[in-house]
Amino acid sequence: MKKRITLILILMSLCVTGITGLQLFWNYQNYKSSVSTFKHDINAALNTAVDREIDQRHQKIITVFKKWLADTSFVQITCNTNNRDSATVFTLKDTHPYTKGEKGVSLSLNDFHQKLRKITPAARVIFTNYFSDVLLKQDLKKGIIYFYTQRLGDSLTKVYNRIPLNTAELGRFYKSELSAKNIDAPFKLNAAKTDDNSTFLTQKVNTALRRPYIKQMVYAGFESPDAYFLKEMKWLLITSLLLIGITIFCFAYTVKTLMSQHKLAELKNDFVNNMTHELKTPVATINIAAEAIQDFNLSKTSADEYLSIIRYQANNLTVLIDQILKSVVMEQEPISLNLTVVNIDVLIKQLIQQYKPQVEMANASINYTGADIAFRAMVDESLLKNAIANLLDNALKYGGQNVVIHIDCHAETGNLVIRVADNGVGIPAEYQDKVFDRFFRVPSGDVHNIKGCGLGLNYAKSIVERHNGSLKLTSHGNRGTEFIISIPLIYHETSQGAIA
Repeated sequence: MKKRITLILILMSLCVTGITGLQLFWNYQNYKSSVSTFKHDINAALNTAVDREIDQRHQKIITVFKKWLADTSFVQITCNTNNRDSATVFTLKDTHPYTKGEKGVSLSLNDFHQKLRKITPAARVIFTNYFSDVLLKQDLKKGIIYFYTQRLGDSLTKVYNRIPLNTAELGRFYKSELSAKNIDAPFKLNAAKTDDNSTFLTQKVNTALRRPYIKQMVYAGFESPDAYFLKEMKWLLITSLLLIGITIFCFAYTVKTLMSQHKLAELKNDFVNNMTHELKTPVATINIAAEAIQDFNLSKTSADEYLSIIRYQANNLTVLIDQILKSVVMEQEPISLNLTVVNIDVLIKQLIQQYKPQVEMANASINYTGADIAFRAMVDESLLKNAIANLLDNALKYGGQNVVIHIDCHAETGNLVIRVADNGVGIPAEYQDKVFDRFFRVPSGDVHNIKGCGLGLNYAKSIVERHNGSLKLTSHGNRGTEFIISIPLIYHETSQGAIA
């Protein structure tokens, strides 16, 4: 049985360890996945934010460029059809070129099908928009300045230098992109890296208008990414911890149940062993006495002695069976009390008188400390007497030879206290919290040495608790054992009268 329980506990431990380890590994993998996703998203968001900010600066340049093309004092836009296909060809050149004979730049528009020999306002707008929104925009994205005319090239160079990175606008775009990816972690652009590596930095992104030829790098630092990870994984962590907690609780509960079952099995075995001995001894004695009466021609005196032995052993069997039945009844339903006002002093003296033969046989002695006080309590006289009798039995059985039993009772804070103490071997500390359990007996190395089935103290405690009282014990090594019964007191009488 013990090997089977040990094997079950080992298998359950392995299962719990495996489940817990699997949960922790799963959480760790999710953490790594969250970190990887976080890194990818914040870098992608920064790239998109930089592109949006650069596009904004490009648009400002395009707006200025359109004004230049609209200014006839700055550039001239003409058109003609002097070509093989007679298509309209537009020419752009400086109004006041740096050098004479500058031809400027000529081009035709694929979607422009009118044949014009002279520029019109509508055609000028079409050309301006195409030149700015298509050609110039392509150059801006490539990071180059193309000198279509000398003045336009010089002016573009100056404008490039006058439109630097707008950090505030970039931060706004970056926050918007992070929000679109459900990231709400605080950040700082171009944050300094800390010595403890607590700052989480993105990759550097070039924000220069003339990239990749010129580099103006920017990056973002996140002060506490762990808080973001915890926020992202909080429900996963809570669920995992809850599952681990439930698993551990079930394991602990199962272990407790198995240990209780093992303890009950041991108690059952001990009970069966003791009961076997308890039943065999009186039955064997009765058989021997009966055989002697039947087989031998005994005198009346001898026959009466054997009959007395039979009656004594039969009475022992009756008492033993009665204890077992009462224990079973108490477990199934509460004891019905027949409460009456009882003089406790008289009850104890009667009990001591009844135990006189057992005391003499054990070569023991009982000292009762009486007083000029009549303690009275509302109790079931028969049951309370049985409870005290069980304490006396316990003292006589386990007290050893020449045991001295002390009994006294007194009033204490409205309760009647009955103390039964002996000077026997005592009860080891490791067993003191178990002696009131059903079927439990303090190990003595020989289950047949002392009669009993482990029901007496449990029975006594149940009776006292049914009287709304308590039964406790104190024992110190080899200095004996003391049981203390405490039940509500109605009143006690003195020579001056009754006191409630």
